[in-house]
Amino acid sequence: MKPNPSFPPGRRTIGLAVGLLALAVSVATPGLAQTAAIAKMIPVILSTDIGGDIDDTWALGFLLRSPELDLKLALGDHGLPEYRAKLLAKFLQRVGRSDIPVGLGVDAAKSPAPERQAGWVKDYELARYPGKVHRDGVQAMIDLIMRSPEPITIIAVGPTPNVAAALAREPRIAGRARFVGMYGSVHVGYGGKQTPVAEWNVRADPPACQKAFTASWEMTITPLDTCDLVQLAGEKYRKIRDSKDPVAIAIMENYRIWLAQKKGPDDPQAEFRSTTLFDAVAVYLAFDQSLCNMETLGLRVTDAGFTLIDPAAKKMSVATSWKNLGAFEDLLVARLTGTK
Repeated sequence: MKPNPSFPPGRRTIGLAVGLLALAVSVATPGLAQTAAIAKMIPVILSTDIGGDIDDTWALGFLLRSPELDLKLALGDHGLPEYRAKLLAKFLQRVGRSDIPVGLGVDAAKSPAPERQAGWVKDYELARYPGKVHRDGVQAMIDLIMRSPEPITIIAVGPTPNVAAALAREPRIAGRARFVGMYGSVHVGYGGKQTPVAEWNVRADPPACQKAFTASWEMTITPLDTCDLVQLAGEKYRKIRDSKDPVAIAIMENYRIWLAQKKGPDDPQAEFRSTTLFDAVAVYLAFDQSLCNMETLGLRVTDAGFTLIDPAAKKMSVATSWKNLGAFEDLLVARLTGTK
């Protein structure tokens, strides 16, 4: 597959480049530093099955606190379109970002995860959202990509019915976007086991994932090999738990509701540690990859939901191990708490 010329290799370290550019400008002309950084923001669409596992909510907060990224549309995926759109809308409104449109995804036929965060939006109506709500989120995604003067990055952190539907309606989006996501198990399975498994985001809808994995866009993914290792505890976790930042507060409210539904109201985990924060790694890879070891691999999605190395398959950039997991955790904590 020919590489997408819109995304040269240097784009993979854009986070570092943006920082250096802003620093250089600030030294020469301090008042222009912020303008320089904003000018280089990457336009993104988030496609998420938020409201299933809690890590999507953490990833949304991380995205909103990442100055390298400019969220143009937040779109629920994998069924439960009203529920997921409510979670997105209320979160965005609570943190002062109702300028971001929300989209309802396709109502997938497959059974999605339980609505464990329903308590957070039980009294919230989409009509109250001050921003734009697209009832046809897939078309909103297509329109945004096709009208954008620059390539859009799709950050996908759930099963991919939306992406498959968008590609079916308008195949040309693959030439105007790149795809960054949390998918697969290459060398390592859940819990660090040395046997790859059929990872959930792939296994939940293999045909849709096959469409995403064979489209002509540039792809970058974090499989379980890297994202399954991210869990905050100790002082790092306490900083988020006790933070007064509105993003951290909204995350913790959702986490406590989610955990009570999953483990019972008396479970103390929310006071001590996070769950595994798979999806936050995909957000990071959308603007920087310097903390991961990246391999270029051909990956094929099987009908059973495995992601197999296949030299004949489409090549993509895969984060197969960490160079510095601790530094990523520090970055995540700092951004979610609004500290430097």
